[in-house]
This record gives sequence, structure tokens and C-alpha cells, in this order.
Amino acid sequence: MFPERFSNLPEYAFPRLRSLLDAHPAGGEAVHMTIGEPQHAFPDWVSDAIAEHAGEFRKYPQNEGLPELNGAMCDWIARRFGATLNPDQNIMALNGTREGLYNAMMALCPETKGGKTPIILLPNPFYQCYMVAALSVGAEPMFLPTSAETGFLPDFDSLSEDVLNRVAVAYMCSPSNPQGAVASADYWRNLLALAEKYDFKIFADECYSEIYCDTPPTGALEVADQTGADPERVVVFNSLSKRSNLAGMRCGFAATGPESTKRIRLLRSYAGAPLPNPLQRAAARVWADEAHVEENRRLYQEKYTVADDILGDVPGYRSPQAGFFLWLPVEDGEEAALKLWTETGVRVLPGAYLSQDAPGGNPGKQYIRAAMVAPKDEVAHGLTRLRDCLYR
Repeated sequence: MFPERFSNLPEYAFPRLRSLLDAHPAGGEAVHMTIGEPQHAFPDWVSDAIAEHAGEFRKYPQNEGLPELNGAMCDWIARRFGATLNPDQNIMALNGTREGLYNAMMALCPETKGGKTPIILLPNPFYQCYMVAALSVGAEPMFLPTSAETGFLPDFDSLSEDVLNRVAVAYMCSPSNPQGAVASADYWRNLLALAEKYDFKIFADECYSEIYCDTPPTGALEVADQTGADPERVVVFNSLSKRSNLAGMRCGFAATGPESTKRIRLLRSYAGAPLPNPLQRAAARVWADEAHVEENRRLYQEKYTVADDILGDVPGYRSPQAGFFLWLPVEDGEEAALKLWTETGVRVLPGAYLSQDAPGGNPGKQYIRAAMVAPKDEVAHGLTRLRDCLYR
């Protein structure tokens, strides 16, 4: 016997990509632009900080997060977004934000809303964890297309009152993956007002907030603090993975009101996997340092310029506001990815692998996603081959 709620899950994006491409030889030296795995250097002193506390690997980690880590994350939120949080009441250290994006749903989503199955709103395309979290609590995922017409962000105002009255949680990703669109302060204020009126929570995935072109993206906590919103209304997720090129450290946080934090911590004590103490102690130093973040951002900004120079004349090309992905228009994402691989060796992800079929079609079908995480010269080489193969 197996659970029906997972019986129709599509194959995950990257095994699906291997099934599409790996039976075919590469048409040139392989250039990998599929996975958003940062390749820039992290600070040299991180390894020393872990080694300094290596003796604590013999100890069980602290479930709620060590006080110095929670304090460092709250201090960073205050510096970056101007919101004051209590380290003992408003933050939960995570073993990567995927854990939090999933387990916060388990801890906070009610079984019913107004006597009906709750609806979970998801942008489409989306980080696939969102959908599985919704299915895991027996809720109904509703996919909101994020297209050029909507500014590559969900149009929450298009929803009917009947739908909004059933919404329990709305996932929101800004800067968005894969398009790199940024929600404005007005956008956040409008979404917060809807959440207050219809009594639902906002799960704000802000993992790309520190990689941007010109202006620091506005954060949900920033606007919630300015508007005096109920602190339980928003749960914000962020991590060191993109900010600090430390995807393998698995240090993130969920920041929210005290009651939601209490419930997330309680579930975590039964079913979570806390970050080892030596990693927590090193992470506290990383959250406190901005110099390496500024350098990291500078390197990405150079690659924005490279992409604009190479692809700027491509019809429909849009330079991302933030993040490190390019969302490139094609006739068919799978066909384009296969052609690119077999003719040039450049490997990208079909947009449909990040989205779901929905009324109106699959909004990712006519796109490919290319990650600009490699060094600048390699990115330039890959994008030049991509342009010449698909657009000339």
C-alpha cells in the first residue's frame, strides 16, 4: 500500500533532465548551466571556524539553534530589513530552507478552512518543495501562472472571494526562481492586506535576496514591520546557500511570530534534523560578515552584464533583477534543451520541469532556465554557444 497523494508526482526535475539528455552524446565540451549551485568562493575562515569547534560533533545539536546563531540571524535581519526580532521567540535555525519550507506547512497549516479543504497558493513555475508540502497536509495546491503579463509574479488580485476564503497559506518567492523578478513594497503591502482580510499566512521564500543588480530587494518582514501586520501572518525563509556560497553548510532560518515559532520548534523536536553545533557556530560568524557578500554580489553583477551583452538582442530576453538564473524564451523548452546539448554540449533545464500543467497551459513550456553560477568566462562561453545555437 502506498499513499495516493504522491502517486501522480512527476519525476523530479534533474532525474527528468538526465532521462532527456544522457542517452545522447554532447555536441561539444560540456558546460553545465542547470543547477543553482554557487561556485564562487566562500570565506577562507569558515573552515577554521568549523575546525575550532570540531569537538562538538560528538554532541547532539541544539534543536532551536544555538543562541549565538539565532542572535546573529536576528541581527542580520535588523541590519538588512529594519525589523527587530527576539532570538528566543521569533526565529528557528534550519537545516537548509527546504526543510523549513516543508515543515512549516506541516506545523502551521490547518486541516480545514471554513469547513473545507484548505487551498495552498503557489507561483507557477515554483520550487518543487512547495507542492509536495501542500500535498503532505492534504491541502489543495493552486498554481498561479507567473508570466510576462503578470511581471513574473503571482496575480493574487485575480482570485475570487470563494478561493481566498479557503486559502490557508500562500507561497511567495521574491526574488523569484527562475525568473529573477522582485516584489515591490506595494506588492507586499497588497498581499499582506489580502492575508489579513482573508486570514491566511504568507510563506516568503527570500533565498535570493542578496544577489541583485542595483537595488536591494524589499523583504516581507520589512513591509510587515512598517505596516504593523500581525507577526504570525508572515513566515520568512532565507539561508547562507546563495548569500554566502555555502549550500553544503545547510544553514537557513524561518522567522515569524512567537506562536508560529513555538509550533515549528515543537514539530522539529520530534521530526527534524538540527544543524551540527560546529556548523552553527561557524554560521553565526558568516551571518555577521557582509564583506564576502558584497564581493559575491559584484561577481554576479559582472555576469548580468555579460548576459546582457551576449543575449540583449534576443527577442523576449529579459535581464533578471536579481538571482542568478536566466529565463529564456524558446518555442519548446525540451526541444531546445536537447538541441543545445546535442549540438553544443551546453546543458540547461527545460522550464516545464519547474512548473505544472494548469488551466491555460504550462507557463514554463516555452522557456529554458540557465544558471550563471560558474566563473564569468565559462558563463560567457556557454551563453555564446547557447545564443548561436538557439537564436541565430
